[in-house]
Amino acid sequence: MRLLTFLLLVSNTAFAEDAIVKAFTAAPLVRQGKYSLWHDPGPVDRIDFRYGLGGPDLAPKPPFQFVDEDMSGTDSKIKVKDANDRSWVVKLGHESRPDTFCTRLAWALGYYVEPNYIVAGGVIEGVKNLQRAKKEIDPAGRFQNGRFQLRSGSPKYLRSVDWSWDQNPFLGTPELGGLKVLMMLLSNWDNKDNRDAESRGSNTAIFQQDDLLIYFIEDWGGAMGNWGKYLTRSKWNSKSYLRQSADFARLENGQIRWGYTGQHTALLKRDIRPTDIGWLLKYLTPVTDEHLRTALLASGASEDETRDYVQGLRTRIQQLQQIATP
Repeated sequence: MRLLTFLLLVSNTAFAEDAIVKAFTAAPLVRQGKYSLWHDPGPVDRIDFRYGLGGPDLAPKPPFQFVDEDMSGTDSKIKVKDANDRSWVVKLGHESRPDTFCTRLAWALGYYVEPNYIVAGGVIEGVKNLQRAKKEIDPAGRFQNGRFQLRSGSPKYLRSVDWSWDQNPFLGTPELGGLKVLMMLLSNWDNKDNRDAESRGSNTAIFQQDDLLIYFIEDWGGAMGNWGKYLTRSKWNSKSYLRQSADFARLENGQIRWGYTGQHTALLKRDIRPTDIGWLLKYLTPVTDEHLRTALLASGASEDETRDYVQGLRTRIQQLQQIATP
């Protein structure tokens, strides 16, 4: 599977699974073992912005068979199997499109993601006893704009094991600084971490591939809209995204000023250096408007939304370039 090939690009060393769970629940900042947050994505012209990590061969294939409803998170989700007997979690609602686009871009920049696809419409056979999902799926099983996320036993998802923005092995690295910038670039206000795990759930997660720990963001659904507090933030709103782009970032008296507001605003803005931005731009600058357009359309964006988002993203990238090379 291409996912496994991708993850195995980073070398690993011995670290027992029971020790991992104990270490992370007791002390999230692990001081031994091998771990990775990022790897070199390679030349941008080899990146599939349409299909993402899984490529066309892994794309979900109908017919889809209902398995169960997933009651985690805030948006409606159900578990299905496709014609290839692969297991998927289908997210429906406002988070499906940002979750797909953001994972496309994060993967293109070298961050780890799960294979995500948007299926514009279809039928899920055998649906029954739906609760939240009955708002998005009619009695015949028809749905629109479903985000299909692959579920696989390898790499292994470490349940109840996550990390926080200020407690992880990557503090002070450009990789972590770059990830924070990417979260703000995409207006992802839903930056919950380990401190939220018991009460609201964490959006930070860890895979285990053999003896390697792979850190990643598992939910990008709160992105591509209006950053802000509870009453002002939104998801997948191209007009709001474009409007806020003018106030994304600037250098003022030697300090970076971010317009972003999220669930943990201070944690995300903290300790980002111009050199971190410069590091991220090495991989972000080669991404063209056409690359962005391809990823947006593949994620369910309309032509109007695509135009707004490309303009907003380009405005924000230019501001980052001004900070990195004042």
